[in-house]
Amino acid sequence: MITQKNVDDMLSRGGKVYDSAGDKVGSIGQVYLDDENNTPSWVTVHTGLFGTSESFVPLEGARMDGNDIHVAHAKDHIKDAPRVEADGSLDPAEENRLYEYYAAGSDADRRTPTERGVAREEHNEGDLRAGDRVANPQDDGSMIRSEERLVVGTETREAGRVRLRKHVVTENVTKTVPVSHEEVVIEREPITETDGAGQNRDLGTGEQEVILHEDQVVVDKETVPVEEVKLGTRTVTGEETVTEQVRKEEIDTPDHSGH
Repeated sequence: MITQKNVDDMLSRGGKVYDSAGDKVGSIGQVYLDDENNTPSWVTVHTGLFGTSESFVPLEGARMDGNDIHVAHAKDHIKDAPRVEADGSLDPAEENRLYEYYAAGSDADRRTPTERGVAREEHNEGDLRAGDRVANPQDDGSMIRSEERLVVGTETREAGRVRLRKHVVTENVTKTVPVSHEEVVIEREPITETDGAGQNRDLGTGEQEVILHEDQVVVDKETVPVEEVKLGTRTVTGEETVTEQVRKEEIDTPDHSGH
């Protein structure tokens, strides 16, 4: 059981909240007291990106481990808890809504609303109300003031995908090749009569054939690898400006009359 003696460690020593499986949920934010017995009944835990969300977790069944708190609920269940403004107090309706949420999703809390002390009585001015935040366990008149700090970081996420895809296109290619062909050339050479041979030849008809040749262009195609294409990545660094609201507590004495 967590008592007021543990509260100072929770608030001032940077404790963390762990779920029922031992997984870290986030850092401790604030601790709220039950007005019936002044024992810690709720703790808020900073969750979400950079701890910007604050979830309420019941301290029933929780245990201390050094400066850390191990609660009896699962991490995902805690993060999905109803959003309640952590403004220093819990009204009965808000507390009842939180109890019903955790009771419906966990076996850790099977009390009836009456057993939980949901019905609260009005207290005289100056008494500690149900859900009042504990600022300091020591009754020395001091109070711890807290404020939110903007913590900005980066996370890597998928921004898109690029694929290599090939397809076939057709283009005209023109090439010039030399070609040749044979033509008939008539050559005439005179015959010189030296010994009387060939004289007195008979006249007649005759025929002579010559085969002509020519080059003919032959077109064929072959597929050859010409290039290898790969996908790679490079990192381009830039800057982005982030603007966010942060809250802080201020301490004053509104009912101080002064003497």
